[in-house]
Amino acid sequence: MDFELRQKGALKFLVIPSFEKTGLVKHGFSTRLGGVSRGAFESLNLGLKKTDEKEMVLENYRRFCDAIGVDMNDLVASDQVHGDDIYEAFLQDRGKGINRESDIISKDALMTGQKGVALVTFYADCVPLFFLDVRTPAIALAHAGWRGTVKKIGQKTVIQMMKKYGSKPEDILVGIGPCIKSCCYEVDNPVVEEFKKAFSCLKELIEERGADHWMLDLVKANKKQLEEIGIKPENITVSHYCTCCSSDMFFSYRADHGKTGSLAAVIELV
Repeated sequence: MDFELRQKGALKFLVIPSFEKTGLVKHGFSTRLGGVSRGAFESLNLGLKKTDEKEMVLENYRRFCDAIGVDMNDLVASDQVHGDDIYEAFLQDRGKGINRESDIISKDALMTGQKGVALVTFYADCVPLFFLDVRTPAIALAHAGWRGTVKKIGQKTVIQMMKKYGSKPEDILVGIGPCIKSCCYEVDNPVVEEFKKAFSCLKELIEERGADHWMLDLVKANKKQLEEIGIKPENITVSHYCTCCSSDMFFSYRADHGKTGSLAAVIELV
């Protein structure tokens, strides 16, 4: 199963069919298409911490939120540092990091069990992880770059959902969104050494490309750790898009040489 591409006017976005079928959430993953930003941030940049014009970014939010049916004022944004800390968001957090100051600091994952709280996390090659516990219900998002993947932020998010909401891994649907794939993600020995410590299945995650150079599969690394904790393989939806290969459609830090906008994952219980 794959993510499904949707369009509203010029704006294109992705949804997860298995999530949509539950009727429990509104959600979406943005592309770079259909916004008003210019230059390196053209056009649907959703990163307010970039040097893009704030009013343009806010207009991009209005358009994206309208497309997925979410009230922009309900958004709660993460403050990502490539770590493994998780924040539980509540109704009183709505607007933080978007249209008001935020005290949510150094959090790479967000979760909530409350309706009307729209979680948002940001990407430009790193792995977006969507979580939906269909029983409780409860939701979460996690931002997993190579550092977050090594720290197993995906597993830790599931563990926190289990602790806070009584979630069971077998009841959780997962979406692994567009990110840089193994075709484009070349890393050096220090990164491989970190993965060697964290994953016993290292040979399944890397392909050698000459002295001190490997191609790393972040998607497989995240999928493996989630299956290890009890997520059913059939409950994991993986996007086929590589953000680096498809930099005409997605912002990509690597393809755009560091000067780029931000994609966003959004999910809300209804």
